[in-house]
Amino acid sequence: MGVSTSSPGKGIALVTVDFPPVNALPVQGWYDLADALRAAGRDPAVRCVVLAAEGRGFNAGVDIKEMQRDTGHGALIGANHGCYEAFAAVYECEVPVVAAVHGFCLGGGIGLVGNADVIVAADDATFGLPELDRGALGAATHLSRLVPQHLMRALYYTSRTATAAELHAHGSVWQVVQPERLRAAALELAAEIALKDGYLIRLAKAAINGIDPVDVRRSYRFEQGFTFEANLSGVADRVRDTFAGEER
Repeated sequence: MGVSTSSPGKGIALVTVDFPPVNALPVQGWYDLADALRAAGRDPAVRCVVLAAEGRGFNAGVDIKEMQRDTGHGALIGANHGCYEAFAAVYECEVPVVAAVHGFCLGGGIGLVGNADVIVAADDATFGLPELDRGALGAATHLSRLVPQHLMRALYYTSRTATAAELHAHGSVWQVVQPERLRAAALELAAEIALKDGYLIRLAKAAINGIDPVDVRRSYRFEQGFTFEANLSGVADRVRDTFAGEER
């Protein structure tokens, strides 16, 4: 359980997340993921990183139960900083990051894949931000990199999800495959990228990030201010408690 890194092929680092039962990451998990991604990007032998997950889905966001157990704001602050670091680590990884997505990709999962360079998805993958149903805000920055603006707003306000096929139609998912083919398809794409010169691929990543129209770190940090406001006002706890009660 946790975050692990392996080398399935020349020039490829596979970073795998495994936090049963639904890959809702605790605070330390986000920091561990950020560290693994940054370490993989710094490795001169690596030319492409594949970010994948074990279990029922790619990512279910933050561990809400960890927040509910905290009588203060430590878990909230930790989750916000941890997510910020993990999302930034994907975006700032020195080499391209291919996200291999299966099952649910929710909340913080959108922050990860929205900052990835390429997304390969299983046909059972669904993407969404159920934040308003969970007493939270954030990651609209990253959802807006996956779908057009008006669709992003509709998905955000309703907490609905979009399928891998729908995102493929919008051009944000590179390839949709059968679940049993997901890991192989992501590694095949990574192997193609890894054939490029290691120095040049790093220059390409830095150049592409440099021409992005939105500063994703600043944009997400702005959103986080409203997350704190929702929590300090008490509305976040009220909504989270309702969600937890429905889960039981």
